[in-house]
Amino acid sequence: MEGSEAKAHRRGAQLDRRAWMTGAMASGLLSGTLASADAGPGNGPRIGPGTGAIGAALRRAVPAGPQDSAYWAQVAAQFDVTQDIVQLENGNWGSMARPVEQAHARRLARVNAENSYYARRGFWQDILPVRARAAAMLGVSPEEIAFTRGATEALQTLIAGYNRLRPGDQVLCCDLDYDSTQAAFRWLRQRRGADLVTIAMPEPASHQGLIDAYAAALEAHPRVRLMLLTHVGHRTGLVMPVKEIIALARSRGADVILDSAHAWGQLDFTIGALGADFVGLTCQKWIGAPMGVGLVYIRKDRLADIDPNMSETGNPDHGTLSRVHTGTASFAGYLALADALDFHEAIGITAKQARLRHLRDLWAETLRDHPGIEILTPSDPRLTSALTAFRLRGRNGTDQNKALAATLLERFGIFTVHREGLASGACVRVTPAIFTPDEAVHRLVAALRSLA
Repeated sequence: MEGSEAKAHRRGAQLDRRAWMTGAMASGLLSGTLASADAGPGNGPRIGPGTGAIGAALRRAVPAGPQDSAYWAQVAAQFDVTQDIVQLENGNWGSMARPVEQAHARRLARVNAENSYYARRGFWQDILPVRARAAAMLGVSPEEIAFTRGATEALQTLIAGYNRLRPGDQVLCCDLDYDSTQAAFRWLRQRRGADLVTIAMPEPASHQGLIDAYAAALEAHPRVRLMLLTHVGHRTGLVMPVKEIIALARSRGADVILDSAHAWGQLDFTIGALGADFVGLTCQKWIGAPMGVGLVYIRKDRLADIDPNMSETGNPDHGTLSRVHTGTASFAGYLALADALDFHEAIGITAKQARLRHLRDLWAETLRDHPGIEILTPSDPRLTSALTAFRLRGRNGTDQNKALAATLLERFGIFTVHREGLASGACVRVTPAIFTPDEAVHRLVAALRSLA
């Protein structure tokens, strides 16, 4: 029999834990220091992290080569992709592989059936290993990341919470940065009194030229204290020399908020190797998780420079978790990140990166010297990703490129998207995915030759 003193101690510990969990739910996720939560009701299987079974058939002792058509056909067979069009606009968000979609459906059914009983008593035990696994892949500590609903929420959290700006300080962004993050930097001018500096990236771009562009901007604007840096641009797919630019900014006394929304899952990197302090990421693009799953990273020795969320006023500071307040989150979506990581790791980032660059080069480098077509991303593999943009030479108007994307769809059945906001004008973006066959890219090449 348990003594009265032991019973009282156990009840007190349970109450403390529940109070802590209430605060953690308000933060968006729990700290990694929490003990395991209670199991859910019934005798059914737990909804824990991925078992590694998803994508097991795709694992190879040696990574698949980018032109191994049999292997990539096997990968493509794991996706339910519409046959009504040639889908070359996969930059908005990434389709889930069928095994991930099915796992997500099972998780959603369980969460829906058990409702708040699971949310309050089982979710925390299941999600902590998922967070730890994502952190390990990113090369950071679990307590340095927290879940968000996407990269936009993560980046706006960092921008709005950054507390080192004083009136008269300068903040810097460029024409390749994402629209909502540029808007957030304009907000800093309105709400923090910071002067906004905007620059345009050089075209054609080069590795050193991009570094020099930021060096020149910092030299010309010595009061810059905060920079926005986009890892992979959503307009042209240009990959920035992130490590070098972050080091440059640090040497000039400027902090960097890094937008890695399009980088994680298609480029081989870790946050630690980049030297980044503040990063926003999404899991719904190239990692292949359900929509509504993102991550924010704050290096633990920089926590004081990002204010806790307004909803955390008066609560204990739980680190990065206290900087986010998403409200009721997509529990099943967060949990299914484990299944998406299973599938992603079964293929391997080395093979995935090589395949996406192969598909990109198959059209972009084939058409680079065409007199009627302008490829906006350079051929340097350090600067390329799956996303690449083009325009018909001399046609940089928004309406012209809207019409071009419409023509590709209506006449050739190829879906792309026009982009605007570049200093040089509008363009059309092409984005293959790992399920894209070579034949789809060949169709694009034939169509563009016909139009040009």
